[in-house]
Amino acid sequence: MDQLAAMATFVRAVDAGSLSAAARALPSSLTSVSRQISALEQHFGTRLLVRTTRQLALTEDGRILYERAKSILDEVREIEEALAGNRLEPTGRLRVSAPTLMGRLLIAPLLGDFLRAHPSLAVDLLLVDRTVDLIEEDVHLALRVGRVPDSQLLMRKLAEVQMIHCASPDYLAHRGEPKIPSDLAQHDCLVFSDAPGVATWRFGRDAKNGSRIRLSGRLWVNSLDALVTAAEAGAGVVRVPSWQVERQLAEGRLRRLLREHEPAPAPLHALYQPSRLGSAKIRAFIDFLIERWRGSDPLSR
Repeated sequence: MDQLAAMATFVRAVDAGSLSAAARALPSSLTSVSRQISALEQHFGTRLLVRTTRQLALTEDGRILYERAKSILDEVREIEEALAGNRLEPTGRLRVSAPTLMGRLLIAPLLGDFLRAHPSLAVDLLLVDRTVDLIEEDVHLALRVGRVPDSQLLMRKLAEVQMIHCASPDYLAHRGEPKIPSDLAQHDCLVFSDAPGVATWRFGRDAKNGSRIRLSGRLWVNSLDALVTAAEAGAGVVRVPSWQVERQLAEGRLRRLLREHEPAPAPLHALYQPSRLGSAKIRAFIDFLIERWRGSDPLSR
């Protein structure tokens, strides 16, 4: 059995919804398609598909094989492109993960131009505020803010993210303006987190000589959008990326605080697996973002 060919047939059958549709798409005979899938089931010692008169249904083992096989076949195509020197036009499907708000406001608006520039490429954009496992979740490229722990992943710096502190004029009129970071202990602080507890805000451009302020937080929300809305309504002091509140600051709905105490910008990296070093589609997406942000970095202004 040609295991790679059998996996390709299996994936095509699942995508097509039936063995006969897969046979027409390959093209191949229905007997050949059925024989290859049966050989896979025998090889792995488990049932992969439940065949009905109208459609195919994946078993749990079949779902695992389907997801892994798609990733393997995609990587094989990338290797073929790299070895053949076909680096001009990326093809296939690119899975990208990014923080939710960044993806929605800064990445998604650019995808139309990116897809028009690369008509043979499709993009899956996964927006999550957590660390993504590139291998387990079959993600080709992850955008991650902040220091990246030692890992086997490759990275390329794309930009910098400046965190700032701000509050509404109404709040400041009633509570006064904090002049130094320790003044925040007397203020209502709005914290971005999935779970309440004790927050730590870092201040100072020099990490070695900077300070850390521990805050109990008056309001905890797992959405930066919701935190900014609460800050505009006078709920307290919020710490957010500068690009998120650019309009609110310009229109006077929020005021920037503690500017001379702000932390150094945090790097935004693109992370990917070493096995995808020669991937044309990853390179194309990274180069596209760098080109779009060059000279007018929306993340740190």
